[in-house]
Amino acid sequence: MEARGDTPRVWTDPGDLAELVALPGPFLTVLIATESGVEQAGPRNESRWRARRSDVAAAGAPEEVLALVDPLVPDAHQEGGTLFAVATAEGVHHVSHWPALPGRELARWAPLPSLTPLLDLRQSRPPHVVVVADRSGADLAAFGPEQPELTRSVDGDLQHGRKVQPGGWSQRRYQERAENVWEHNAKEVAEAVVRLANHVDARLVALAGDVRAVTLLQEILPDHLAVPVQVLDGSRAVDGREGIDAEQLDAALAAVSAGEAAALLDKLAEERGQGDRAAVGAEPVAKALAMAQVEVLLVYDPADDRPDDERRAWFGDEASLVATSPDSLRQLGVDDPRSARLVDVFVRAALGTGAGVEVVPDESQLSDGVGALLRWT
Repeated sequence: MEARGDTPRVWTDPGDLAELVALPGPFLTVLIATESGVEQAGPRNESRWRARRSDVAAAGAPEEVLALVDPLVPDAHQEGGTLFAVATAEGVHHVSHWPALPGRELARWAPLPSLTPLLDLRQSRPPHVVVVADRSGADLAAFGPEQPELTRSVDGDLQHGRKVQPGGWSQRRYQERAENVWEHNAKEVAEAVVRLANHVDARLVALAGDVRAVTLLQEILPDHLAVPVQVLDGSRAVDGREGIDAEQLDAALAAVSAGEAAALLDKLAEERGQGDRAAVGAEPVAKALAMAQVEVLLVYDPADDRPDDERRAWFGDEASLVATSPDSLRQLGVDDPRSARLVDVFVRAALGTGAGVEVVPDESQLSDGVGALLRWT
């Protein structure tokens, strides 16, 4: 067994979902839009859910499980543009809200939960820190995957922080004092940025605000921060609210997310070309998952462009019991193989064996929509 090469550690840690996929099913997975910028938003969202509810009830979802989701919908638009939930007959096991509207909606009753939409949502909002600075300090906010927003305000010395024009011999002394105050304030802000970035494992620091304050902060931020820093439009609000251009921030986060997926696909191509730490296609990836050999699973969910795609894989009680045919699973000692969508089976196996998961935007570099970077050759 040989392990070599470094895999870019850019995927969002999905370890918190391992307990979810270990639960006995079947599962109800719900992904719906919860628009807020419309009249009667609550009733309209409930109407949207009723339509999805009717479809999934016809597919076999029990009324008692559907009823668990009902109270989540009326006020969901107050939390964001997307509601994602997973429930079983034992209760609701996951609820999260996301700012943007979803590209598609989903209500599915199946042996396993469909977690690729949730993983994709997480990837679209990589952990990041927002800093809106002026010469007296800054307002900071840190965002981790489904963590409460962490906020901090740094307010330094403002009394001596303004340049004045008194004239005479004292002018230079006043100006130097102002520069020293600004630099001291910027150092306090930089320390706060590092703490927050480390806390959420940030993959982007977005700066906005007073030009001089932002420039000072860029100069002072330590090299060991090792997080891309991007300057965006915005200014510090009097009431402390985030004052950064939201569209620019969304675009910056999208670029980070796309870059991370590309880095993993490039690494897959490199390892595959060397005949090394890579597996591509359903059968090779299933074998690697069964040996807990996968470091990160790369998966394309065809539900977006092929809603009727129902390719199956088989699984047992343990996460590593996975195969592309029932006979193969019986050879692993499973007397009663169960089947589910191939994508959902592979994601469950990856989560249950401690692997990362990256949802990729297309399948051009994958076979059967799946690939894996391996822990060892």
